[in-house]
Order: sequence, then structure tokens, then C-alpha cells
Amino acid sequence: MQPSDSHVLPALECRALSKTYDAKRVVLDHLDFALGAGEFVAIMGDSGVGKSTLLNLIAGLDHADSGDVLIDGLPVSSLDDDAATRLRRQKLGFVFQAFHVLPHLTLTQNVALPLLLNGIAPARALDMLAAVGLEGRGDDLPRQLSGGELLRVAIARALVHQPTLILADEPTGNLDPDTAYEVLALLRAETRTNGAATIMVTHSEAAAAVADRVLILSDGKLHAADFSSSHALRPSHE
Repeated sequence: MQPSDSHVLPALECRALSKTYDAKRVVLDHLDFALGAGEFVAIMGDSGVGKSTLLNLIAGLDHADSGDVLIDGLPVSSLDDDAATRLRRQKLGFVFQAFHVLPHLTLTQNVALPLLLNGIAPARALDMLAAVGLEGRGDDLPRQLSGGELLRVAIARALVHQPTLILADEPTGNLDPDTAYEVLALLRAETRTNGAATIMVTHSEAAAAVADRVLILSDGKLHAADFSSSHALRPSHE
């Protein structure tokens, strides 16, 4: 029997998260945010507003001035460097615009990396390649793939070790709109299938439209977003 919602921890919680640079530029201002398992959220905002800073704080790659980040209920700020590294390996998956696929490894070897780092047998790598539409391509090298196919490999690698949280930073920036939509729809579907939660930072309204909800980062806080009649996104304070 599944536990009731009231007993399920959010995949991610940000509690009163604050970050200031140069003692005067407030990037995050007591930001509160929660994300549930299987949920796909897009975060938009102007360049320099703090989107990448937020991802870095969530991943434990940077430190907040105050507040907490909790992943599966575990406060990231309380971890030493070794424990933070283990958390990233076990609980997080990453998808980046540049893909960061290793060119000298086959697709199977690339996808299997998170499993090997966590001491898990790599057999699941082939299943994940099949799930993202690359069945039978495991022995190929990255140079044989298109941009959309490389993103599929990055998605498979991010999900293969069944992490709690996926962090995606401008993953479709190098793709045409049709390919971007197709691959993001796959990421959303695989997020749900694997019970992960996904945060995607993007400048693309078309990419954001694939998400379950869209948030705008402005004035140090996240606001629900609305599409106007011209399809532009704007913060909603209602």
C-alpha cells in the first residue's frame, strides 16, 4: 500500500534560501520552493537573474548565505564535501546544453558511468538507451550521433541510476524547435516513469511549455508564470 501524500517527502525543498554577491547584489531572497516526485518544472528569467546559481545551490556546488536545500529530506548544507559528492552521485542526474558526453566512450559506456560510480552493475544502461529510442546503438560513438540523439544519451545517463532529482540547464539550446520538443517530451515522460523530479532552466518559451508548470525567477523569488495573448511569459503575483 502506498503511503498517503501527507507522509511523502518532497523530492526537493528550498527553505528561505538566500544568496547575495558582492555584499549588495541579492540573487535569491528567502526563496521557498518544493518539487514532488515525477514533477517537471521549468524555470525562466532574464540572464544573470540567478537561475544557474539556484541550480548550483541545489546541487551543493555553491553555498547559500542562509536557508536550506533538502533532497529527499536531507539538508544539503549540513554535508561535508565527501558527503555532498556522494549525494550528487546517488541522488542527482544532470543534463546540460553541451551534453558532456565523453567522445572516446561508446553510448553504453557513457550511460553506464553513473552506475559504475555508484558501484552498480551496468546492465541497466542498455535498457535506458532503449527507453530513449536508441536501442541497438550502444556500440556507437558520440561522433556518429545528431544533436537530438546526443541529448537522448544525456537523458539516459541522467536517469540510469534512478536519481531523486534531475537538473537540466538549457538542454535544448543547440537544437531546432521540433527536435527540442520531441526530446523534452521524452524527458518529461521518463521523469514520470522513473519517479524522478526535474528542474529545467531555459530561455525558450517553447521548451518551457513542455513542463508541468513554469516559474519565473525575478527579484530573488520564484513566481508562477502565465502565457499572455502574445505567448510571452510573465510573472504572476496573483
